[in-house]
Amino acid sequence: CDWSSDVCSSDLLLMSQLHKFLFEGLPVRGMLVQLTDVWQEILKRRATNPETGAYPEPVRHLLGEMTAAAVLMQSNIKFNGALVMQIFGDGPLKLAVVEVQPDLSVRATAKVVGNIDGAQTLSTMVNVNNAGRCAITLDPLTKLPGQQPYQGVVPLFDDHRNKIDRFSDVLQHYMLQSEQLDTTLVLAADDTSAAGLLIQRLPIKGEGNLAAKATMADEDEIGRNEDYNRISILAASLKSEELLQLDANTILRRLFWEEKLIRLETLVPRFACSCSRDRVSNMIRSLGADEVESILSERKDVEVGCDFCGQQYKFDAVDAAQIFTSFDKQVPGSSAIQ
Repeated sequence: CDWSSDVCSSDLLLMSQLHKFLFEGLPVRGMLVQLTDVWQEILKRRATNPETGAYPEPVRHLLGEMTAAAVLMQSNIKFNGALVMQIFGDGPLKLAVVEVQPDLSVRATAKVVGNIDGAQTLSTMVNVNNAGRCAITLDPLTKLPGQQPYQGVVPLFDDHRNKIDRFSDVLQHYMLQSEQLDTTLVLAADDTSAAGLLIQRLPIKGEGNLAAKATMADEDEIGRNEDYNRISILAASLKSEELLQLDANTILRRLFWEEKLIRLETLVPRFACSCSRDRVSNMIRSLGADEVESILSERKDVEVGCDFCGQQYKFDAVDAAQIFTSFDKQVPGSSAIQ
């Protein structure tokens, strides 16, 4: 390692990276993401939070796969806004959420109510009675008047109502419904890395987008493209330990050594949380002055913790009074109201 350089080779191995590529002359694209420092930061913040402690191992595994998948899906669409991936249902894992911004800043959290042991699966954690759902929301950064976020929801069971225990299968089913495009996903996660490989058949016309309407030609092509089917079989042979332990160049060379890849840009995802004292102030204001006064009569502070990053925000009686006083002084329609 050249310690005089800004980034040494060992640091590069620890940096989260996303690699995009095309198969020359074929209607197939791919992406490979390996989240290392990003994923470790998410787990560290949770583990060091005295209010929660670390996630159980099955939750870490699922949330890691969700995080890798959400980064892949955000990178796979042209959308100026947040992609929010959620799983919720009727088991001890009540909710798991990953949010990825257009610049690939990532945050993730999960809410556990009840006991989760090491043997639990997706179904036993969140889909006990087939009430589990996976939702993907696209929330634009700049909204037109009356514009609502786009949301797609799929159950955690297949067309025959059989429970799905692999999260990658849930997403493949989702993307087939939303985009009418064949998609292969390989996901893996442990305590140091969350990673994923996405292979997708290119749309016949235009660009595939989760919020776009697929063409009849795309629907007719499902499962029929021989080039995609061949590459999909190769991709599906990738083992979890290979995805987590090998570098991107080695993985792509081993899988697709007979194909000609066009390597595109390499992107660097990062951990970032959008919580702020102003946002928490707005949330406290929404409770109403009476409710906040009631809380302060029982304790000296209103304390709010961010579920994503663990940041704690405290508001004493003076802080709370300022929240409501500053709001009352604002003139309707002024620039002070956001």
